[in-house]
Amino acid sequence: MAPEPQSPLPVWNDPRFDTEARVDALVGAMTLGEKLAQLFGVWVGASDEGAEVAPHQHDMEEAVDLDALLPAGLGQLTRPFGTVPVDPALGALSLLRTQRRVAAANRFGIPAVAHEECLAGFAAWGATAYPVPLSWGATFHPELVREMAAAIGGDMRAMGVHQGLAPVLDVVRDARWGRVEETIGEDPYLVGTLATAYVQGLESAGVVATLKHFAGYSASRAGRNLAPVGMGRRELADVILPPFEMAVRESGVRSVMHAYTDTDGIPSAADGELLTGLLRDTWGFTGTVVADYFGIAFLKTLHGVAGTFGEAAGAALAAGVDVELPTVKTFGGPLLDAVGKGEVDPALVDRALRRVLAQKIGLGLLDPGWSPVPAALEGADLTAPESLRGTIDLDPAANRELAARVAEQAVVLLRNDGTLPLDPGAPRRIALIGPNADDPKAVLGCYSFPVHVGGQHPDAALGIELPTLRDALLAEFPSAELVSAHGCGVDDPDTSGFAEAVALARDADLVIAALGDRAGLFGRGTSGEGCDAESLALPGVQQGLLDALLDTGTPVVTTLLAGRPYALGRATAESAAILQAFFPGEAGTAAVAAVLSGRTNPSGRLPVSVPRHHGAQPSTYLAARLGRASEVSSIDPTPAYGFGHGLTYTTFEWTDLAVEHDAAPTDGAFALALTVRNTGARAGTELVQLYLHDPVASVVQPVQRLVGYHRLDLAPGESGRLRVTVPADLASFTGRDGARRVEPGDLELRFAASSTDLRLTARVTLTGAVRAPDHTRHLHAVFESRTEAAPGA
Repeated sequence: MAPEPQSPLPVWNDPRFDTEARVDALVGAMTLGEKLAQLFGVWVGASDEGAEVAPHQHDMEEAVDLDALLPAGLGQLTRPFGTVPVDPALGALSLLRTQRRVAAANRFGIPAVAHEECLAGFAAWGATAYPVPLSWGATFHPELVREMAAAIGGDMRAMGVHQGLAPVLDVVRDARWGRVEETIGEDPYLVGTLATAYVQGLESAGVVATLKHFAGYSASRAGRNLAPVGMGRRELADVILPPFEMAVRESGVRSVMHAYTDTDGIPSAADGELLTGLLRDTWGFTGTVVADYFGIAFLKTLHGVAGTFGEAAGAALAAGVDVELPTVKTFGGPLLDAVGKGEVDPALVDRALRRVLAQKIGLGLLDPGWSPVPAALEGADLTAPESLRGTIDLDPAANRELAARVAEQAVVLLRNDGTLPLDPGAPRRIALIGPNADDPKAVLGCYSFPVHVGGQHPDAALGIELPTLRDALLAEFPSAELVSAHGCGVDDPDTSGFAEAVALARDADLVIAALGDRAGLFGRGTSGEGCDAESLALPGVQQGLLDALLDTGTPVVTTLLAGRPYALGRATAESAAILQAFFPGEAGTAAVAAVLSGRTNPSGRLPVSVPRHHGAQPSTYLAARLGRASEVSSIDPTPAYGFGHGLTYTTFEWTDLAVEHDAAPTDGAFALALTVRNTGARAGTELVQLYLHDPVASVVQPVQRLVGYHRLDLAPGESGRLRVTVPADLASFTGRDGARRVEPGDLELRFAASSTDLRLTARVTLTGAVRAPDHTRHLHAVFESRTEAAPGA
């Protein structure tokens, strides 16, 4: 709509103009220094007194002088809540006062975008700690993940935060990698569907979601963090990129973060084919590309593809990076000098600036009615900071209930000889043994606030209630006598506690072995960023402790609170039961206890395979034929429990497979149907997984790959009739020429309870010519279900 000629507002502040016109006017009015100021952030920490934020100092950055920077403007404020522990209300006051200062200092009145981590909840003191993404994967429940993300986004937006640095769409290729806990799993379709749901939830709350790490970070050699990536273009195209493509097409995501790594010698931060050619020109992404922290400077310091920071800035800008995070390093003085010397085209600055300003306009930051006062502080007395302390609850009952639902649906029952569920009213002596028996942080991943930030402030309170597994078991089994011992630490070599643990186990009716990880950063944990593993043996001497407990003859329920899967040795055959919980968050121990008692019927499924041997890595279920066990290798990568595996306390029967047409053209679809019936005495959830097997293709294919899944909640005796439409596009793969193709030929569509438990197989044929689908191809099978009650119900 055209504005009135006498409008008193500058064009960039006038919402009657469209975004493009507003951006054009502002770009045309800015100096080069003002333009560059919008393209970087400053790392800050909010004040616990409600004063303005203070620049955060890090060993990879120089001191920042805000007074010198702010007259030109500022693009982003980095982690005001996620840097030091602050009371939420005073942190919000600190942020709003800083935003007033930022807007007042520059001549256009532009505030900054405030961003935070939100990988397992809003990374702020006192905020709900939800399960980590690997637990989202275990739910196979996009709707629940979407609900969780909307709650996280709502809390962030209410506090004045605009952007969240999540979700992680890296597909697990080697479980030794420390950041496995941050991923959703080892299958690109599972990762894509759940990450897309998370983005939709976060964006529905008005928070800019950020896809990361684009692309290939998880495929580093030997599972080492920030190591080179040597995969080929087809692995990149068919395994790593599909989750990002799905999220860009379906979620409304507004930001992408480049990966740290280089793939075949090309760093992602300087890869124009990836960040511009594919992401923007092919997929149509229109948002901002932000740097992973210090990633642009790494082009000089780690990758060696730039001789100066100015060259690094120019390379990243040319590739398509728009914003330098976490603080100004290369996009400030070095880029200003490079543009002044003619080494960097100023049009590249304008290109990035337009994307940044368009996003700020979309967030309402340039509208005439913009206020720095967030919703959480509306109506509060901002002149009396101490009166605000304790007035904002970022972990209310609704959040805790939601965190509990996610945790309960993420617990995976791997093995059960009939010992579980345990009668909660039966008197029994339970020996709770292991390093995670009474550690409140055993349920938290490395990006949860109490670990990520709180670990650097040991005197600060946790900020949230974190009941230990011992606490949860005492509440769940009030009639039981509970005795406990550590036995050993998570990763120390000391075995002196074994004797006490074994003695308690021998005198008990049941042992619950509480094993797993300690989350941390850069070697301070056994799981987390920079905490890579040499093998998938349990850390420290935990396997020795587990074996000693098994030797007692007392039934052992092996319970894992961990960030990655581990080989469990004898326990896979000798444990009475095995429960896997991937850092299930603040409600995680209660969720585990509820599964042990049967108050919750387990419905989680493995998002990553559990190895049989600790050294058989890297290995995922997506292996081709040569990646399977063979007679010509002494290493057997066959998992103990395959991708998608998980038991329940009921049984299901799969029958009546019907194929409407067993042949379809390469641009067509197949329609199939089957019936699943709950044949047990308890209500339960069955996860119907659909795998595609292509026996003959022009390039080597995985033996099978997931192309769809559907949760069925069924009462005892109840049946579900599923009809599934499978587009031929789901059989597409990247050919020898680098283009995607659908080839005619025979296929198997396998309905399975896991990648190792096939139930019904339909053999079908694609006919016609080879077809080349593009980025608009179908990405999903369509499931339709109806239920029928048990006879006589």
